[in-house]
Amino acid sequence: MGILPLMVLLMVMALISVANAQGTVVGFYKQICPSAERLVQLRVQKKFQTDNTIVPALLRMHFHDCFVRGCDASLLIDSTSGNAAEKEAGPNQTVRGYEFIDEIKKVLEAVCPNKVSCTDIIALATRDAVALAGGPRYDVPTGRRDGSVSRVADANSLPDPTDSAIQSSAAFALKGLSVLDLVTLLGAHTVGITHCSFFNDRLYNFQGTGKADPTMNPTLVTKLKNTCPDPATSTSDDDPPVNLDQGTPSVFDDSFFKQIVSRRGILQIDQELFEDSTTTAIVRSYAGSQFGSQPSLNFSQQFAQSMVKMGNLGVLTGTQGTIRKNCRVVKL
Repeated sequence: MGILPLMVLLMVMALISVANAQGTVVGFYKQICPSAERLVQLRVQKKFQTDNTIVPALLRMHFHDCFVRGCDASLLIDSTSGNAAEKEAGPNQTVRGYEFIDEIKKVLEAVCPNKVSCTDIIALATRDAVALAGGPRYDVPTGRRDGSVSRVADANSLPDPTDSAIQSSAAFALKGLSVLDLVTLLGAHTVGITHCSFFNDRLYNFQGTGKADPTMNPTLVTKLKNTCPDPATSTSDDDPPVNLDQGTPSVFDDSFFKQIVSRRGILQIDQELFEDSTTTAIVRSYAGSQFGSQPSLNFSQQFAQSMVKMGNLGVLTGTQGTIRKNCRVVKL
């Protein structure tokens, strides 16, 4: 081997080493499946035209996957007769979008068989959906590989909607995510819905008092009571949906933070961000100067950074993990 080919080989090996050290790298598929990111983007665009709720669906899926065993698409694995998978856990019962990921995977398998991981599809599709809703467009490092373990008990690590800011911060810290990441990532609640059952106690019997949560705007309490029946007296099994952002629920913007400063947060975990001294300054900064803070933080920019950080939690790369042909099945 001549000196020049040897140098080229060494440079390539060095680049591979750097990519492996980082876990993932932007543009991972440029050589092995050049059309991968574009194909994902086109499918997301098509879906968004008929169903813009795919944005919060993908955001929730991405978070619920990464926060358990790391970003390895273990959430997508179906249960078997011998194993109850993550998607059976209570917090994951309302996760949706599995069929859409299946659709994208089918397209990519037809073009680049056994090349693009299910977990990278989630990350790329989420990024593209956020941009379509008005959020930031950011580079997603790729090269993740899929995991082969999915257990219902592992999903117990997911934060609870009734957690305090301190409890949420502790849960995020265990994953290597900061308080800034916590506030920023929960800002994804600027799109999407929840259901009455997740916050009914705030309307009717907060912490056993028989009264509404005093941190919730009284006008909002009255409005929500017209939507959400009192579980203590209602005979209906209905669980109506409620927008998490009462301002601009379909647009990815900073309205969510303005809402919780006005004490119009729906979930306790959201309102706690404003009520707690460790997070209120960040909330005020995102909400803007009209709420008593000079805006020094840009929500869109920080959201992109926090999403990339979260997207690198516990990733499998190189010879780790696998590339699932069917995102729901470990082995065919």
